[in-house]
Amino acid sequence: MADVAATTEGGALERFFKFKQWNTSLQRDTLAGLATFMVMAYIIFVNPNILGLGGAPEGLPFAAALTSTCLVAGVMTIVMGLFTNRAYAIAPGMGLNAVVAFSLVLGQGLTMKSAMGLIFLEGVAITILVITGFREAIFKAIPIELKKAIVVGIGFFILFIGLVDGGLINSEGGTPVGLVDLSSAAMVPLAVTVFGVVVTIVMLALRWRAAILLGIIGSTVFAIVMNYLWGKDAGFLPGTAVIPDKLVEQPDFSLIGAFDLGAFEALGITTAALWVFSLMLSDFFDTMGTLVGVGGQAGYLDEKGDLPQVNRPLIVDSLAAVAGGAVSSSSATTYIESGAGVAAGGRTGWVAVVVGVLFLAAMFFWPVAGVVPAQATAAALIIVGYLMMATLTKAESEANHADAEPKAGIDFGNLAFGLPAVLIITLMPLTYSITNGIGAGFIAYVLIRLVQGKAREVSWLLWISSAAFVLYFVFPWLQAKGWV
Repeated sequence: MADVAATTEGGALERFFKFKQWNTSLQRDTLAGLATFMVMAYIIFVNPNILGLGGAPEGLPFAAALTSTCLVAGVMTIVMGLFTNRAYAIAPGMGLNAVVAFSLVLGQGLTMKSAMGLIFLEGVAITILVITGFREAIFKAIPIELKKAIVVGIGFFILFIGLVDGGLINSEGGTPVGLVDLSSAAMVPLAVTVFGVVVTIVMLALRWRAAILLGIIGSTVFAIVMNYLWGKDAGFLPGTAVIPDKLVEQPDFSLIGAFDLGAFEALGITTAALWVFSLMLSDFFDTMGTLVGVGGQAGYLDEKGDLPQVNRPLIVDSLAAVAGGAVSSSSATTYIESGAGVAAGGRTGWVAVVVGVLFLAAMFFWPVAGVVPAQATAAALIIVGYLMMATLTKAESEANHADAEPKAGIDFGNLAFGLPAVLIITLMPLTYSITNGIGAGFIAYVLIRLVQGKAREVSWLLWISSAAFVLYFVFPWLQAKGWV
């Protein structure tokens, strides 16, 4: 088998994906793809649950929404891998799916078809921005210090998600965020999280390349064993940490093409257009942050913090938003969980191809994919978050001197960069939004430069972006006042 793999790597796959150039291998990138998929697999069930509105008549049928979720994630992630040769994975975005379900459908009274029509138009609009070069220009206009802050902020965000999903922190105890109360916690799921964190740290310390993937697998096995010892009443979500009753389910493709443009008639042209703008802005900067964050960890960025050939992943991501609306899965976007595969050593587009194939297979074998509990992937997210945050100093170390002291990549003593960086790093995890963090950082940077009399040093694109963010932040207030 080893000879076959070596031959394959030396043939067509090596020529296309360039494993050696990226200091990786077919085997390593395959395992990295498996790690990314396992960390992302929760979306297969969470997205249909959100869009299903708890079985309400306005919601989507679970089986059809699950099929659409896997379909758009699988196809667009494979396209991402083949077109960009980068280890980015795509799936329907968390946050935007909640906007569709709770704000557009329940809040504004739209049908799911009309809500998905706005998602479709948002994808078309953002695709036009890529084709015209506007999206890439904004990407390059961001100061390098703020790009580094985005990398660290996303790392903090991923780590925070791992702590929450693993049950280590919650909002109980009279504080917005606090350590879990062991006297009232579900101890078995918490034990799975702790087990995963400990074994993953041990394997990382021993320099095991597959530490993250092995940690997920080991934690899942541990969770299943513990769940059965507790009579399948250990506190895991239904369907997880159990041996599935069946392996195969028939996909339901009935939601393909199930969208319309009725929102303009139902809401009015102005309000519908503002909703498209709000959705687009969130999608626009979520993706930008993810490309920078994961790209910095993977070594994709150049010395200016730019991603070479950035238009390639941007165009795929934009078309994924279009596809998400077209199949009623909500807007699909590049996932920060792609960092799990990168942390496992994955570097090439083969990682994305593996993830995409697994998503397509999940349309049929989703009972198996659903076995992995959130607590089993929590450790991976915590470690991936740490590794991304570590790029703040790692990238600035003197490469030619192994004993050199690492240098911080951001001068926090410089108000123009330090304060915006702090806002980016803290608001991303604390508000559960990449867009909120970037928006607050941009506005603060432009304001400080204006007061300092250095407005000319700010790119006109950042002025436009900051103005757009002001509208983005006040839009809910304007809507509550009935002015839009």
